Amino acid sequence: MRAARFYAPREPLRLEEIEAEAPGPGDVRVAVETCGICGTDLHVAIEGSIALPRVPIVLGHEAAGRVAEVGAGVTAWKAGDRVAIFPNVACGACSACTQGREVLCPSAQVPGITREGAFAESITLPASCLMALPAEIPFPVGAIIADAVSTAYRAVAHRGALASGERIAVFGCGGLGIHGIKIARLLGASQVIAVDVAPGALRRAGEAGATDLVDASKGDAGKQVRALTRGEGVDLAVEFVGLKASVTEALRSLRRGGRAVVAGVGADRVELPPLRAFVGGELAVLASMGFDREEVETVIRLVASGALDLSASVSDVIPLEAINDGFRRAFAKEGDPIRIVVSPGAGR
Repeated sequence: MRAARFYAPREPLRLEEIEAEAPGPGDVRVAVETCGICGTDLHVAIEGSIALPRVPIVLGHEAAGRVAEVGAGVTAWKAGDRVAIFPNVACGACSACTQGREVLCPSAQVPGITREGAFAESITLPASCLMALPAEIPFPVGAIIADAVSTAYRAVAHRGALASGERIAVFGCGGLGIHGIKIARLLGASQVIAVDVAPGALRRAGEAGATDLVDASKGDAGKQVRALTRGEGVDLAVEFVGLKASVTEALRSLRRGGRAVVAGVGADRVELPPLRAFVGGELAVLASMGFDREEVETVIRLVASGALDLSASVSDVIPLEAINDGFRRAFAKEGDPIRIVVSPGAGR
């Protein structure tokens, strides 16, 4: 089968013919229809800021396709079934897994990071990693649900517990932030303030439903947010950037009793506000990492019902042969893409 393999940072992915992995007992081989280019892929392949445990490897973890072959003992799936990939091969036995929090499994494997990924014509995974994809959801949208959308859903709805009528500020309006804005509107937020440094990102945020836009390049983003709330601050600030400066401004944007959720991942050390303000204001700071199966299932239902519109979330669908150009465009933010999706199965 054809696959795009990663060898080293800042080197083009190599399009190669490799042997498809036959499914073992309990496994399923999925013919990949689509796979999204995620920020993690760019960190690995272009920035080199994430080191992988082994190379070469096929990248890609945001995937959808059709079941091609099932291994012994698999009865829940059959050839032809439409599926989205839950990209977390958890142990199933640790305390996190038994509580339904696979995202916290210390020994979990992730396609495209610790095992072969989905920028290929097929991927083989345990049957437990498959989720039914309704016919109402096209494959390009189905691919990005488990990550680009579900990560934002967890941060806003689960960890942030946004309630109807509350005010929210979204710091960082890339793929995660745009979907955070959509989810906030769906949950009934009374005010959705988008914060970013890029004009294109703010334009997209407005199109996604943000009620107010804050240009963080002008400085004092937290102060700008507070000015838009009559000096009170927001109930919830969600940070999708992963930088100290952004987290600091998110905390400054909160009202007394407000809460901040940090979903951006980076190497910066962050600081709490002075304790008099932090404790006296009863501020809460939470981290949000990835997503659990229940959250993906919820997002699938919302999209299938039409409640959550992701029609504008896929900026382009490209063939596997164009993957390196897709990586370049995504990294350079050329054309302000939300998600560029690769179709290894194009023409199959």
